[in-house]
Amino acid sequence: MNQYQSAMIILNGKQANHAELRKAITHLRNEGHQIQVRIPWELDDTYYFISQAIKHGVDTIIAAGGDGTVNAVASTLMKFPSDSRPTLGILPMGTANDFATSANIPLDIEAALALSLKGKAVPIDIAQVNKQYYFLNMATGGFGTRITTETPEALKSALGGAAYVINGLLRPDTLKTDICRIEGENFSWEGETLVIAVGNGRQAGGGQQLTPQALINDGALNLLIIPARDVIPAFLANLFSDDKNEHLVERQLSWVKISSPHDMILNLDGEPLSGDTFTFAVQPNAIQCRLPPQCNLLA
Repeated sequence: MNQYQSAMIILNGKQANHAELRKAITHLRNEGHQIQVRIPWELDDTYYFISQAIKHGVDTIIAAGGDGTVNAVASTLMKFPSDSRPTLGILPMGTANDFATSANIPLDIEAALALSLKGKAVPIDIAQVNKQYYFLNMATGGFGTRITTETPEALKSALGGAAYVINGLLRPDTLKTDICRIEGENFSWEGETLVIAVGNGRQAGGGQQLTPQALINDGALNLLIIPARDVIPAFLANLFSDDKNEHLVERQLSWVKISSPHDMILNLDGEPLSGDTFTFAVQPNAIQCRLPPQCNLLA
């Protein structure tokens, strides 16, 4: 591997004037590394930027932002042939940074940028939805699409995972259930759900581990269902016990199909997707990603 790396940072526009990032980029450029910075303005900009990076032989595309930015960059990489995809780097600069936190990527800007540029690249899976959309971390549905993003930080700090259920009980407008059928290999479930999560990664909503056993290089997805009728028992179990919750439905599957008689909204790493049928499949070893040696998401 060349001693000096070339990278293109796809930067969330909200961070355009981030002083610490500017300092970290200057430091690595002074070492001899080539770093370009691009800020997407329109929908197709990320695709154009990455195509230009590939044309000029750039080694790494660094997603600088939150989980939505990481998703946008990873999804765009999947539009290019596998043999031409640059390596993915992740610079966590969002509010939640759920994927980066689960993967033990440092939140310190300079350390994370150095890892994104010089760290060891390993192959990781990505999840595909309806043969068209992707997510790197997690898809959530039903009650989960709102509680993971709207629960106050103070409540989460005080009560941990139970805070999400408490917040939902205090906010009746969030208690929207979905009637659906969920299938996978040797698995079928049908009923009314309050929370659905399909995880390639482990957590959403700023630290809520919905699929805590998930790995990003095992060729599988982790499914969580909380049936609507079991919300109170699930809440009590989360609040008063560390034991495995018998009210949760949890499976590890290579594919998942969710179908409903009505439109549902799923959240794919922060991006909403509406429909009545969602088919999930794993694309194993689809992307090379620079991750720390102590990454908890690797088998």
